[in-house]
Amino acid sequence: MFGDLFSAITDGILVRVRTEFHQKHSHNGNFVFTYYITITNTSNQTVQLMRRHWHIYDSKGTHQEVEGEGVIGQQPILKSGQSHKYVSGCHLKSDMGKMSGTYLMKRIDDETLFEVKIPDFSLIDPVRFN
Repeated sequence: MFGDLFSAITDGILVRVRTEFHQKHSHNGNFVFTYYITITNTSNQTVQLMRRHWHIYDSKGTHQEVEGEGVIGQQPILKSGQSHKYVSGCHLKSDMGKMSGTYLMKRIDDETLFEVKIPDFSLIDPVRFN
C-alpha cells in the first residue's frame, strides 16, 4: 500500500516522494519501507546530482544519518525539463518513522554547488490508521 505523496522545490528542482510499507518482509522488530523518488529539473539550467544526505528517525527515538555520493550508484545529469526516478528503502526498528534530507547539486554551466531539500516524509505501517 502506497503512502501519501510528499514534494518540495528548491531553486527549480522538484523532489517528489511516495512511500510503501512491506508487511510480508517486516518481522521480528524489523519494519521495511520503500521510497520512490522523482527529481525533476524545472529550472532553465542543466544540473547534476552529486551527493545525498539523509536523516532517518523511528518512533523509538533512533536516528540514523546516511551520506554519500549520488543516488543508488548514479550521479544523474538533468537538463531543463528532465526527470530522474529511483527506488530505495530503509529498515526501521518501529512501525513508524520519518526521513528528511538534502541533495547536493551542481549547475553544469558554472559548476556552482547548491543544496536541494528532500521533503520530510512519513514511514508508517498502514495498520496504524485502523
